[in-house]
Amino acid sequence: MLLSCVHLIRRPLQCIQPLLVLPSRSFMDLKALVSSLNDFASLSLAESWDNVGLLVEPSPPHTVSTLFLTNDLTEDVMQEALQKKADLILSYHPPIFRALKRITWKTWKERLVIRALENRVGIYSPHTAYDAIPHGVNNWLAKGLGVCTTVPLHPSVAPSYPTEGTHRVEFSVDHTEHLETILSSMRGIPEISSLITLPARAEGEEQTRVSLNCTQKALLEVVALLSRNSLLYHKTEIMLLQKPLLPHTGMGRLCTLSEPVSLSALTERIKSHLRLPYIRLALGTGKTLEANVKVAALCAGSGNSVLQGVEADLYLTGEMSHHEVLDAVAKGISVILCEHSNTERGFLSELRDMLATHLENKITIIVSESDRDPLQVV
Repeated sequence: MLLSCVHLIRRPLQCIQPLLVLPSRSFMDLKALVSSLNDFASLSLAESWDNVGLLVEPSPPHTVSTLFLTNDLTEDVMQEALQKKADLILSYHPPIFRALKRITWKTWKERLVIRALENRVGIYSPHTAYDAIPHGVNNWLAKGLGVCTTVPLHPSVAPSYPTEGTHRVEFSVDHTEHLETILSSMRGIPEISSLITLPARAEGEEQTRVSLNCTQKALLEVVALLSRNSLLYHKTEIMLLQKPLLPHTGMGRLCTLSEPVSLSALTERIKSHLRLPYIRLALGTGKTLEANVKVAALCAGSGNSVLQGVEADLYLTGEMSHHEVLDAVAKGISVILCEHSNTERGFLSELRDMLATHLENKITIIVSESDRDPLQVV
């Protein structure tokens, strides 16, 4: 009988711990992030008086892991942003609007700039660019009305189409010897672009067709030059270059509800959408809370200039001057005021989700918890 030569060796069992791979914190270069933000909402859509874009930039290179969203950048909000390790603050309202002549500890806006730079935090503001875009603040506010169709009250135009200049001037030159003299004079006029010449034939004669684009100011000089030659002047065509409207883009919204709704029911919808316990209401002359609303004009923030002269059953905005409200009421238009930033702040949660998709979840995006409207009812 064969004996087994195998010996059993007793050893304590050892638990092998799996290696934990911690995900690396993702980030974006500041310049790349700003470029993506500009793609999300072109700054060319902002009003000319606005101050938008990157307002405070830490010394490069600067990477962003956390983007912090707020409606207003106050000192309390700045403290929250620093506690949450933000690298870039997107403040809907620009904290720097009027020019700063010095950066000291004296005023709160100067202190914001100092703290941002000391802690290497950038500040970016889109403001009225977000008002204009189809997926922006005003469309979000319109959702509080219920099902409706919306069009901008003041449509935006394509910023760089068709070309530089406001007018196109075309004229024909019969004699070649005059052509270079005329072209030389035209090139000496500032604010002229796209000056081209093309061979043409009119009434059996060979001619040169001259075409140029110019600004309103340059047009006066062009016409003055051409008027010295009566034959050229009578052969001149002047066309106004109109830039096409951008679809669904612009300031304010005119909203046509799918079904008429009583003013009383509509106020409840708006309060629910804005998460407000109260709003201010001015009834239009001859109107009651049971009056039906079919068309509403709205503007997030301040609606003074945007809503002026618009025909509607209701104006919805954050604030209007006393006299603007009186004018609307006299025309039978009811007015709802919700305080300025209350008509904007709720958009930030929607913005967070849209930016996460737009930026492919490369960075962390958080919304301020301390940002709030400065006015309250007591």
